[in-house]
Amino acid sequence: MNPEIIQAAYYRDRLHNRVAVTADDLPLSFEAITDGWLTAVLCDKAPDAAVTAHRLGAIDTGTSNRRRIFVDYNAAGVKAGLPAAMFCKASQDLANRIVLGVSGAARCETLFYTQVRPLLDIEAPMCHYARFDPESFNSMIILDDLTDTAQAFCNHKTVITRQRAESQMRLLAKVHGSCYGNEALRERIAGFPTFKEFFTDTLGFGMREGSEAGFLAGAEVIPQRLYQRAAAIWPATLAAVDALDHGPRTLGHGDVHLKNWYVAGNGEMGLADWQCCSLANWGRDFAYTIATALTAEDRRAWERELLAYYLEQLAAAGGPAVAFDAAWDIYRQQLIPALTWWTVTLCPTPDIPDMQPRDVTLEFIQRIATAMDDLDSLSL
Repeated sequence: MNPEIIQAAYYRDRLHNRVAVTADDLPLSFEAITDGWLTAVLCDKAPDAAVTAHRLGAIDTGTSNRRRIFVDYNAAGVKAGLPAAMFCKASQDLANRIVLGVSGAARCETLFYTQVRPLLDIEAPMCHYARFDPESFNSMIILDDLTDTAQAFCNHKTVITRQRAESQMRLLAKVHGSCYGNEALRERIAGFPTFKEFFTDTLGFGMREGSEAGFLAGAEVIPQRLYQRAAAIWPATLAAVDALDHGPRTLGHGDVHLKNWYVAGNGEMGLADWQCCSLANWGRDFAYTIATALTAEDRRAWERELLAYYLEQLAAAGGPAVAFDAAWDIYRQQLIPALTWWTVTLCPTPDIPDMQPRDVTLEFIQRIATAMDDLDSLSL
């Protein structure tokens, strides 16, 4: 999708600047949300319930525009147990529409929450509203606010114990295995792009330029042996992306870095931010999770056992039986495009919003690059 088309649609929306009143309205901004609109989208299954007031939380902008919404209800709404706090994601600013529109991420996340999430028995947010406009590239998703129910949202300093790492493996295996083996889910994921298609679309807003610049700018955290092979990174990235197209495909999360995980109240790991969903083999999610969640020392100690555990859980959930040696090479190779997702974050192009703090970005680049160096990923 041409960014100029998205830009024209964005400015048309800004000229109208209308408020959202009925369920058919897609808000142009969080400020355009009204009590009437919230009543229409949140109270449709609760007779006589109505939203009487709402408040917006702090602005939080990264890849998407994020805000919390706090809602007051009349007596019927309170009795029905409707959610009083929600977490919202949108593509309202121009930079966000370009990134989420060109890549297809806004559409993919909407599809996930409306078509796939209801059939998955995993720890992930539940959705109250999700809509994407393919003409304007505006979107909004309203999710459960997990702030009060999750023990912690993870960051680059969160300690992932062996128990937590195994919980991550179980969740990934359940998603991948279910979407391999469940006929209803196979039908529902058919509308998603392949990861290769998703990745190709990101080239429209400078993925190659940004990731190559970011690799060179990451010299302080990239192992010297790997850094000296900078010219080999992009061709190896393309080969790894192409490899995801081969073999049986399942639905992959696509962006499983540690900050998208949370520790649920029961101690299990949960996974949020499903905007990079696509069809691929399981390898990207596994490699990306291991490399960002674990310190180099823990990864080196556990990676073989975690891969064996994941493969066991994958087959149990309905996925294919994969030989360990073949899986090990898939893991090694899929570290490469995982690195691309973070080197571009270090040096975003003008069309990409500044998505992450520098210390987070450097930590994840270091972890992934160290894994690539340890496992000699470029030799594949």
